[in-house]
Amino acid sequence: MYPAILAAESLIRPYVLETPLAYSPALSARCGYPVWLKLECVQHTGSFKLRGAAHALLRLDAETRRRGVVTASTGNHGEAMAYMAQRLGIPCTLCVPETITPAKLAHFAYYPVEVRVTGADSAETELTARALATAEGLRYVSPYNDPDVIAGQGTLGPELLRQCPDLGTVLVPIGGGGLIGGIAAYLKAVRPEIQVIGCQPAHDAAMYHALRTGQVVDVPALPTLSDGTAGGLEPDTLTLPLCQDHVDDITLIEESEIRQALRWLVTHHQLLVEGAAALQVAALLRDPAPRYPGPVVLILCGRKLGLDTLRDLLLTGEGLPG
Repeated sequence: MYPAILAAESLIRPYVLETPLAYSPALSARCGYPVWLKLECVQHTGSFKLRGAAHALLRLDAETRRRGVVTASTGNHGEAMAYMAQRLGIPCTLCVPETITPAKLAHFAYYPVEVRVTGADSAETELTARALATAEGLRYVSPYNDPDVIAGQGTLGPELLRQCPDLGTVLVPIGGGGLIGGIAAYLKAVRPEIQVIGCQPAHDAAMYHALRTGQVVDVPALPTLSDGTAGGLEPDTLTLPLCQDHVDDITLIEESEIRQALRWLVTHHQLLVEGAAALQVAALLRDPAPRYPGPVVLILCGRKLGLDTLRDLLLTGEGLPG
């Protein structure tokens, strides 16, 4: 995976921002070691997903590009695919679950893609999208279970080491595992001592349970503020062995902790991010003691927070930590 990530970084660079690494005085003071925020929330299309989508589409041959692609998404991967498909002139069909947030669904109107709302949840939508691609002879691009997508997400690894050469720990959100799998594969190849910690909502923790049982298992999925990480795992996912080999630990985050972390980011950094981006902040707010070797980087993975959710966060919810 390491050579593929280096090649991916060169290929996608004209299309993808090297996002800022912002120092957090508030978290650093609270934790007693330097804490930095990797602002993938300011990436084109608003999330890290552009990295994987760009790499997957740029790797297609001319005939596959002409025929088009199919993908499934809860929002961020879908918009990244739509953005890159538009830039490259590739027809794109996007399948989304019925549970998609209106804020994310609205963004697809900006792009010339066909959107199909199908499936009660992310896992069902992925099955439908794969079947559609097979029936129509099109390339299916998974949000996470695709080596080109994983290599694209992994380009965050070289960026982190350029921006923070003495990196000690990185906290990464986990859904399907493409982001953390790519980052961890790169960092462990270069600096095995760096700690790679996954953060996943307790309400929807398929990878957490897969790592503990050694295989993909069916687990209940409850509604979560971290909708960007929601969804199950395909039985043959490439990301499980990557996480088994390279991820040091996963911590589960409760919904009240996600809510608190979102409010904390507004208060202390004036940053509006989505629930998946707040998981890593929640982990440090829960346990600020010097548990991790510093400096510590938190991947703030996306910014699409719905207005209803924002209103609720600002007007209700738990008190803020100091």
